[in-house]
Amino acid sequence: QVQLAESGGGSVQAGGSLRLSCVASGFTHGRKLMAWFRESPGKEREDVAFVDTDGVTKYSDSVQGRFTVSLDDAKDTLYLEMNSLKPEDTAMYYCAMEKGMVLTGRERPPSTFDFAFRGQGTQVTVSS
Repeated sequence: QVQLAESGGGSVQAGGSLRLSCVASGFTHGRKLMAWFRESPGKEREDVAFVDTDGVTKYSDSVQGRFTVSLDDAKDTLYLEMNSLKPEDTAMYYCAMEKGMVLTGRERPPSTFDFAFRGQGTQVTVSS
C-alpha cells in the first residue's frame, strides 16, 4: 500500500506564491504517475498537474504557466510550485498516485478519479 501526505497549504494574497509538498510512503518503487487535483464547493473537481517518473509533465489550461509540478523520486516527494495565485485557485489540493503508469504515448492524462492512491489534502486560500 501507499500513503500520501500533503503539506504547504495556507492563506495568501492574490499574486502570491505557495509550494505544496506530498510525501509518499509505503510501496512506492517503480514507474508511476503522480498528480495534483483540487476540489472546492460549487466547482467541479479539477486535475491541475501531472508528472511521471520519466519526467513528463502536463497541466490544465487554468494553471499552465503559473504552476510547476516536480517529482523527487529519490525522496518520494511530489511538489507543486504555485505562482501568481488567483482567488479562483482557492481549493483543497490533493496529491494522487497511480503505479505503473506514465504519460508518454497518451494524448491526454487519465483522470485522477481513477487513481489508486490519494492524500488527505491541504487547503489553499487566495484572497483578493
